[in-house]
Amino acid sequence: MKVKQCSCVILLYFLTLTILSSLVASQTCKNSCGQIPIKYPFGTGLGCGDPRFQQYVTCNQEKLTLTTHTGCYPVTNIEYSSQVIHISDPSMSTCACTQTSKGFGLDWDAPFSFHDDTVFTLLDCSTTSSPIYRTNGAYDVDSNTTVIPQCDRTGAPICSFLYSCRAISMLNLPISTCCVYTPVDLGPSFEMDLQKLQCTSYSGFYSFNGQESNPENWKYGIALKYKFNVYNDYPSSCANCERSNGVCGYGGAYDTFVCNCPGGLNTTSDCFFRSLYNHCPRLLPRHTAGNFLIFSLAYFMVRVLF
Repeated sequence: MKVKQCSCVILLYFLTLTILSSLVASQTCKNSCGQIPIKYPFGTGLGCGDPRFQQYVTCNQEKLTLTTHTGCYPVTNIEYSSQVIHISDPSMSTCACTQTSKGFGLDWDAPFSFHDDTVFTLLDCSTTSSPIYRTNGAYDVDSNTTVIPQCDRTGAPICSFLYSCRAISMLNLPISTCCVYTPVDLGPSFEMDLQKLQCTSYSGFYSFNGQESNPENWKYGIALKYKFNVYNDYPSSCANCERSNGVCGYGGAYDTFVCNCPGGLNTTSDCFFRSLYNHCPRLLPRHTAGNFLIFSLAYFMVRVLF
């Protein structure tokens, strides 16, 4: 009798699949954007990930982007184990190219903060009128005054290495116009306004890549930290969802958890379907999450018929 039931389940499964195939949409939330894996708290669209992150990190045409009030920045990598997101700024100067930039800033209410490894270097700053300088200290030949930069003094070698890059050295800028500006110096508004600071451009990097004296191989970009919540606890319901090949999301209310499964089905737990598997362990795939509804209908019909 059990074999007969299982055979009927399989038959009804394919019949139901034929009927419902046009009704079952593809998975709304995806687990990747281009080459970047997507996990909680990030998402690829409305109802995916954590709603606090949705307005800042978006996936459009397979490109992951961070958006702040100062512009849109490509996301180059996400380190989920250390909760760090790396972004690049196309207007940023590097050892290979120097260009005018308007700076970078984070929204005050954004769920991000600068990683301690991030180093900002302000380039071509006015030593006479920039607020990062003050008139007491070393003598500057160019401005004929004594100035001390409000910067990290231990960062002088960084300025020397950067200004030795061909793209920057061609501008013949004095080292005194360079300032290593750590994220804490950005203040509570997390703002780097180069026009206000009277600097032409900036460079940012988050790793020397094992070659401190070779700026060509530094990892240019900005590293940002993020937290899941106040206590930084990874939601257990989300972990179970992702283990079952689902994608974490939310429903109409922002505090309503939803596990988005392959096939476009949403559950409040995970994408595993165990009960039917227990009845036909050899004939039904255990992790066919996208066919949850189809299996359920087939199993219900078998119970009614037998």
